[in-house]
Amino acid sequence: MKTLGWLMSLALWGTATLTINFDSAKPGSAPPGWTVTPNPEWEILKDPSAPSLPYVFAQTSHSASGDAAGGAADARCPLAILNEMDVKDGDLSVKVKPVSGKEDRAEGLVFRYRDPDDYYVVRANALENSVMVYKVEGGKRTALAVRGVRPKSYSVTHPVPLNQWSVLKVRFQGPLFSVYFNHRRLFEVMDSTFRQSGKVGLWTRADGITYFDDFRIAGK
Repeated sequence: MKTLGWLMSLALWGTATLTINFDSAKPGSAPPGWTVTPNPEWEILKDPSAPSLPYVFAQTSHSASGDAAGGAADARCPLAILNEMDVKDGDLSVKVKPVSGKEDRAEGLVFRYRDPDDYYVVRANALENSVMVYKVEGGKRTALAVRGVRPKSYSVTHPVPLNQWSVLKVRFQGPLFSVYFNHRRLFEVMDSTFRQSGKVGLWTRADGITYFDDFRIAGK
């Protein structure tokens, strides 16, 4: 695990904290300990703007096509899942830099991941300047309603700067999920579809190119 560039601590009450900065990984491929799907191009790159120099973890494929089974109605969503730990409740954050994309410029954090068709994701979109939470169940992506606002409101408008680093974070405790952007809490959602612990990871969509750094998990 040394090649990931990580630090890990375990508190007395059983809460693990893991921080991955990718700076000891080998450029040109995905780092060991991660599973990438479905056939995206994830790799370690050198970026002089990286919050933790010199490397970032990036999804670099420009493809926007649907899946091989004919899923053209919905663009692909490349995943990079960390194999190291399962988390039920905790905090998950990452520094993100959306770089390009004509169809989409979205980047996300995956939590309570069970398989490529079942997980939660909080995503920020630099094309729409919005932040929202989805559940993916049986391969179908459904937006979760924002609490405390008008009915059928599924996203919050917020600047997501292109080619700049920002911090995306989600705190998940039971059915309650709190979403933060640049350390400001934006909104909450509630959902009980996936109650058990699951893996965590990174997400992009369609032709969006995104760089990630300083991936941090604190949970149990």
